[in-house]
Amino acid sequence: MPPPAKTELTVQGIAASQGIAYGQIFVYIQSDVEVPSYQVEPEKRIDEVARFDRALLATRQQISKIKNEVEKNIGPEEALIFDAHLMVLEDQALIGETIREFENSGRNIETCFNQVSARYIKAFSEIDDEYLRERSGDIRDVAQRVLQNLLGQAENSLSRLADKRIVVANDISPSDSASIDRSAAIGLVTDSGSKTSHAVIVARSMKVPAVVGVRNLTKRAKNGDWAIVDGYDGVVILNPSESTLFRYGKIQEKKKSFEARLMEANRQAAVTLDGVAVSLMANIEKVDEVAQVKAYAAAGVGLYRTEYLFLNSSRVPTEQEQFLAYKAVADAVAPHPVIIRTLDLGGDKPMAGNPDLFPKENNPFMGFRAIRFCLEHQDIFKDQLRAILRASAHGKVRIMYPMISGNEELLRANAVLAECMTELKGKGVPFDENLEIGAMIEIPSAAVTADLLAKECAFFSIGTNDLIQYLLAIDRVNDRIAHLYEPTHPAVIRTLKHVVDEAHKQGVPVSVCGEMAGDPVFAPLLLGLGIDGLSMSPAWLPSVKYLVRAMKMSDARALAAEALTLSSPKEIYARCDAFYRARVTVD
Repeated sequence: MPPPAKTELTVQGIAASQGIAYGQIFVYIQSDVEVPSYQVEPEKRIDEVARFDRALLATRQQISKIKNEVEKNIGPEEALIFDAHLMVLEDQALIGETIREFENSGRNIETCFNQVSARYIKAFSEIDDEYLRERSGDIRDVAQRVLQNLLGQAENSLSRLADKRIVVANDISPSDSASIDRSAAIGLVTDSGSKTSHAVIVARSMKVPAVVGVRNLTKRAKNGDWAIVDGYDGVVILNPSESTLFRYGKIQEKKKSFEARLMEANRQAAVTLDGVAVSLMANIEKVDEVAQVKAYAAAGVGLYRTEYLFLNSSRVPTEQEQFLAYKAVADAVAPHPVIIRTLDLGGDKPMAGNPDLFPKENNPFMGFRAIRFCLEHQDIFKDQLRAILRASAHGKVRIMYPMISGNEELLRANAVLAECMTELKGKGVPFDENLEIGAMIEIPSAAVTADLLAKECAFFSIGTNDLIQYLLAIDRVNDRIAHLYEPTHPAVIRTLKHVVDEAHKQGVPVSVCGEMAGDPVFAPLLLGLGIDGLSMSPAWLPSVKYLVRAMKMSDARALAAEALTLSSPKEIYARCDAFYRARVTVD
């Protein structure tokens, strides 16, 4: 008798890289290096440190080789991923702490390095910001390689897949994802991870469909199982039936045609059917992301997160180092504007190697961070402000303060900025003396006092991610209550409307730079509420621009007016979804 047919199983995850793949699964199991622990005899301690140096050198050579291969096979921008890995190997705080741990304990260097690197990994994994939280994977990947070299073990690799396969793993390290043979891997699926993981970045560059956050799929799937990976809707279908295969064949044809329409629309102006122009800008974290800003025809950078410069170093970057980074972005984006957000660091975003600057807190989400940290450490704040001011001579730069809770903080920040301007003037250093200053609206107290803040600002940018979680008392990264994080909650809609109305009374424009801005289902609601511009991840620009060009602003205003009368988040979402579907068809 033939074996019984396997039951079709559909699993929902997070769409990370668009496309549809069908093929057999290869389950990639990663295991942490088993680290022995023993006491090193005093006369052998010099040799032990030398062994550590050799392992670091070998790891550096391996990563440099991977970087060169990625640059050759995928592209120079994707190869920049591994600069962060090389920086880990140059981190004197990490290396120094390992040596000190070894000198104090006398335990073998593997044990000491494993303990120290684990502390760094834990610190980064607890950061609230999704992108920065993913950087813990950089440290984990490098640490595993160093340990493998210390122990003389062969490195894990996905470069030897026997045939075309969909790779399913709990997670895929950056170096493993970069080493995948592009002719063999036709899809990537991970139990954990997010849209900002390096595996996803590599998958997108390879145009390989990817779905992340598919819990425990590695325990349900087996090598050789057949599956469909839907990178549009974040769905993985194990053992698809013939009818499902037929349906997905038709879907794939429609999706490819729709993608072509999106990219065609993205080359056009962001203007509604009734002639209203909409500003669509990009969020970035690193200088090299400017290429995406241009590729997706953004109208500038609406949010340049500067924490990356600090979190990838064990020391505070100098004014000159910051200036060069800000200038590079301003030069590249000109004549479009660049909104540089001052340091949002501290509390849940500690800097490795600087425990004195960031004391442990019971509630880091509401703790010593962002503008509070900067006003306490004005030497660090002034270095950044002077760097931004100097960069303003090279492009259309604007400054934005994060986590402003009220007028007093805003006035204090502006006073420090005025001091920096006076210092630069005294030295004859050029800068834009008419540079615009804005505030993030992400704390309820700032939203309530928007009328007061508007008197001191040239613009507002609403950070919906934090504003929603603070309004609803929901930790958006807590799996147990994440379902309560509702962007369409009436409190959120009414708060957004209040901020817009108070700002507009004083001629202050308002944009949104949170996740809501990049969701085409929510974009019409935001614009209908009176939001003047949207800033998002560059990859979302085509979808949002397509919708803008397919709608009337008058209809969006009617949608917002109706939403303000409704009491159910689900009902408001349903109205937004219906608005979207009525104007965007994949057929």
